Amino acid sequence: MRDLAGLDGLLARAGWSERPLAVLDLDAVDANADDLLRGAGGTPVRIASKSLRVRGLLDRLLARPGIAGILAFTLPEALWLVAHGARDVLVAYPTAERGALRRLAASPEALDAITLMVDETAQLDLILDATADLPPRTGGRRIRVALELDVSFAPLPGIRFGALRSPVRTAGQAVDLARAALARPRLQLVGLMAYEGHIAGVTDAAPTPYGAAVRAMKRLSRPEIAARRAEVVAAVRALAPLEFVNAGGTGSLESSAAEEAVTEVAAGSGLIGPGLFDRYRGFTPQPALWLGTSVVRRPAPGVATVLGGGWIASGPPGTDRLPTIAHPPGLAFAPQEAAGEVQTPVIGPAAEDLRIGDTVWLRHAKSGEPAEHFSHYLPVQGEQVLDPMPTYRGEGRTFL
Repeated sequence: MRDLAGLDGLLARAGWSERPLAVLDLDAVDANADDLLRGAGGTPVRIASKSLRVRGLLDRLLARPGIAGILAFTLPEALWLVAHGARDVLVAYPTAERGALRRLAASPEALDAITLMVDETAQLDLILDATADLPPRTGGRRIRVALELDVSFAPLPGIRFGALRSPVRTAGQAVDLARAALARPRLQLVGLMAYEGHIAGVTDAAPTPYGAAVRAMKRLSRPEIAARRAEVVAAVRALAPLEFVNAGGTGSLESSAAEEAVTEVAAGSGLIGPGLFDRYRGFTPQPALWLGTSVVRRPAPGVATVLGGGWIASGPPGTDRLPTIAHPPGLAFAPQEAAGEVQTPVIGPAAEDLRIGDTVWLRHAKSGEPAEHFSHYLPVQGEQVLDPMPTYRGEGRTFL
């Protein structure tokens, strides 16, 4: 892991003294990518762009053997990525953006590269309605769509584990939606996605009754998912020759990749190793993104105040959504203020030793959201500081 005690000196020698600053450790990214590819066991890995939001990093990863394609989070993002050279982009969430749909339908390049996600017929109708007045593309190009299957775990009536995503749960429902897509000549059904978020995205390392319960839920859920996913894939493949079946995430990569029905797995957060991943048992990535902020006040003994720091992660509100204080050790957030919008007091034994201008290094709880706060990441590799990588925001793009 990166020696944070020496990071300020490395940056200073390269002329980087301003804070806040986001430092991307490419050695850690590479090590994490190697681990993910080993876990996938030869199954292609599609990179979840929402966990990165840095085009230069996406390009760097896509150049690695075993990594194929992008899992995007909006259609405007996918169109922008294709305009910059991406050639296989699956949009992970349904879209209702009519202008973006029209831009897709008018671009042969985008039609070849982008696949939209659907989980009900109203989405199919919206796609067609938004593009109804556009002439069919020459060469027979159609709008590519994939079905999303809900693989949340529902062992008993009224008990459910998993994100509220697709309404499609059974083979019969998937077949009905597939037939609806195939009945619309301007659409082409090419794939299926089934993301087990309750396995891939729920922390389970705590040595508590809750942690044990989560681990038991995951253990019981995996065979149910595998059986249902295989049944659905076989039923849909009887209607259309699917190009891909996408599954998994960083936290479920190995079990998903082991299923015969799955042709590719998705990963993103595991490349960055955010704070939430300190609480996973299945995969422990190296931290790769460090957020540095300066001490600007010393309001009381045992207290230092840093500029900013209020980079709170999305999801259920709780202390696990706060940044992790990575360096120096011996610091904690002040309970009455936590992490603030423009300033954050930190307390503890180490706070007494901090001086104005010192750096406190944080890690965000999630991997992609820091890119919405920084115009660029500063890559380091070994003892070299490389040219800045602009984030989406740094390139003037904010898609959500």
